Order: sequence, then C-alpha cells, then structure tokens
Amino acid sequence: MTPKTPPSALGFLIVCGSLWGLAEAGLGLALESCAKLASGSIMTGVALFFIAAAWARTRRVSGPALVVGLALVFKLFDALLLGLPIKHGAVANPMFAFVTEGLALLVIIPFLADAWKRKAVGQAFLGGTSALLAVNLFPLVKFATGIPACVVPGGTAPLSLYYAPLAIGISMITVPLGFLAAAKAEARDGKLAAAPGIARWLVPTAAAVLCLVAQALLRLA
Repeated sequence: MTPKTPPSALGFLIVCGSLWGLAEAGLGLALESCAKLASGSIMTGVALFFIAAAWARTRRVSGPALVVGLALVFKLFDALLLGLPIKHGAVANPMFAFVTEGLALLVIIPFLADAWKRKAVGQAFLGGTSALLAVNLFPLVKFATGIPACVVPGGTAPLSLYYAPLAIGISMITVPLGFLAAAKAEARDGKLAAAPGIARWLVPTAAAVLCLVAQALLRLA
C-alpha cells in the first residue's frame, strides 16, 4: 500500500479477503452437496466479487493482490484443519484458481475505458471477460501443481471450460456488486477518519478473527 491509500482501504481489503476465505470454505461445502460439478464456476463468480471490490477501492494492483493473498492464507488454514497436504488437489488447485482469477481481472481492466469502469454495463463486461480468461487459464493448473484439472465425467473437457457460461453469467452480476460495495465503503471514509486509530482497526481485525473461528467451526463440527 502506498501513502496515498487511506488506512480505511486496507481495513476494507482485510475484511474482503477474510470473507472470501470463509466463503470459499462455507459456500464450497454447501455446493459440494447440491452443485458439485459446477461449484468451481460458481466460486469464480464469488471470487471476482471480492477481487473487483478490492480493485475498485484502491485502483491499484496491490488491492487485489492483498485480497488474493489473504484468501490463500485461509485456504492453507483450511488444509490444516482438514489434515490435507498443500499438494492435495482440494488445496493446491483452488489456490491456483485464486491467483488466476486475480490475474484475469488485472489483465482485463487496463483495456476498459475509465468511463466504462464507472458504469454497471462496463463492470458487467469486465466481470464476464475476467471470468472467461480465468476459466481458460485454469486448465494450466497441471503445470503449476502437477495435479490436472477435473474433467466432465465420461469426457475430457475440463469442468472450468464446460461450465464457463455459468461462471461468466455469475461474474457479470458479482463484479458490479463488488464495485458497489467498494463505493459504499469509500463513502464512509469521512466517519472512519474521525474515529480513533484503534477503532478503525477494530472492525477488520475482528472480522478476520471471526472468519477464522467460523471456518474452524465449519470444518471441525
């Protein structure tokens, strides 16, 4: 973070990364029982919500990078709770997905005109194209982790490509929502600036701790 970025933005990023980490565990667990094959595509849309919010709040690469980093920490914590090695497909491959999702948005967004970044239709386009790039990058996971991407039962097509339309459709909704969440948070900057320093860090710190506790309860219950 540079000095030009308000401290409240860092707090917002911590909350985003923590909620994403918890969502990956909690929503991922729920999807395993009702939408197992499409779960990765649905989670791509969820991930791009937090990544988009981080970029919109900071307008810097460091925003999405920090949020992705926190999500990776939560995934490692999840592996510890489940007793899985990092090289397990349920750990290493999702971590690769986090990186590709963050990279996809950061690659696409410089090509989007500033005027379009301020419009819902432009943000929806950003979401759809970022998801499209992310799902096409994911099959490269085998070269990064040594674990191939899951394929459609009885076929050879990677699930990420087979369910690409779902990921794109969800991301066209979640990315504008991420921009909206960032705008709402930024609008509260004046109130946060007047609060004591310890109070400004209380909410993001509490959010991170509570998300870690909730994740532990989900896995150990």
